[in-house]
Amino acid sequence: MPARIGGMGDQPSGPEVWFKALPLVTRFWFGGAMVTTLAGNLGIISIDKLVFLWEPLKDNFEVWRLITPFLYMGKFDIGTLFSLYFIVEYSKRYESSSGYNTGAGGGTADYIFAMLFAIVMIFISYPFVAGFLMPIFGRNLTYFVLYIWTKRYPTVQVSLWGFPIPALWLPFALLALNTFIGGSIADIVHGIVIGHLYYFLVDVVPLMYGKDYLHTPQFLIDYFGVGVFVPQAPLPPPPQQQTTHGLSDLSAPGRANPPQDPAAGMRRRGGGYNWGGSGQALGSN
Repeated sequence: MPARIGGMGDQPSGPEVWFKALPLVTRFWFGGAMVTTLAGNLGIISIDKLVFLWEPLKDNFEVWRLITPFLYMGKFDIGTLFSLYFIVEYSKRYESSSGYNTGAGGGTADYIFAMLFAIVMIFISYPFVAGFLMPIFGRNLTYFVLYIWTKRYPTVQVSLWGFPIPALWLPFALLALNTFIGGSIADIVHGIVIGHLYYFLVDVVPLMYGKDYLHTPQFLIDYFGVGVFVPQAPLPPPPQQQTTHGLSDLSAPGRANPPQDPAAGMRRRGGGYNWGGSGQALGSN
């Protein structure tokens, strides 16, 4: 048996542990994006089967086309790698922190609702901008998430190629960078516009006009609860009662999850085609 030095072997580590530690939505989105993008680029699945096309969806009932355009990130290039990085980095930040509260404390249920809002708005707006966009929406959704995170935490310092900037300016810095290098910006602009619409409806309208138009459905709140969803671990068996000098040890195991936030309803405020990805979104923090 190999020796463990300094206790380093006591805790499991590696890609699997890192992946399982991601928040729920981020984990499924990143995992699905990796599998779909690899399958398309390696020829396991035809890219024509992954993009959004209305006629096959309507005539042949190819319903997967409602999902795969948000998972296929484009051909292998630096822009695709950075898009996958943005999924992990900013989806994880938004989901694991307090995002915009539309009824579930800003956690997983609210994040799923925000994603559904973005997906519906992308489909609704696509016929009007189809001449400018490719029928793959992974980067659109990625920049939606990045934008609403920066609006939620505008003063957080992030790094773009080593240059610190306030988070509020990050989407526009990336947009300018893509413009400078001649990359595609239509999908970035599309995601930012939908992100701004979401921000306006959940943050500006209630504050300025006293109206709430977006509410997380109750079934999402009932299932995922308030805050970040953590699958409940099974409770350990109760300890056997022990008696010492006639006194019973009445200790009981603690709860696996804390109780729900009683103020869940209160809003928190903050601040043909070339099917491959054609732009490079460069930046990291």
